[in-house]
Amino acid sequence: MATKEDVLEVFAKSEKPLKSAEVAAQLGVDKAEVDKAIKALKAAGEIVSPKVCFYTVAK
Repeated sequence: MATKEDVLEVFAKSEKPLKSAEVAAQLGVDKAEVDKAIKALKAAGEIVSPKVCFYTVAK
């Protein structure tokens, strides 16, 4: 199961914005789990979406 912390860590280590499917592949989990974590992280203001379907850490 992907936790919000796991997902946030993947975004923090990436030099470019990622799609949820890319994060799921890196963590080896289902995309739906990553989508839930992304939704929560975005609502908390920890990540942003610079373009549609791509996410990165908020600065």
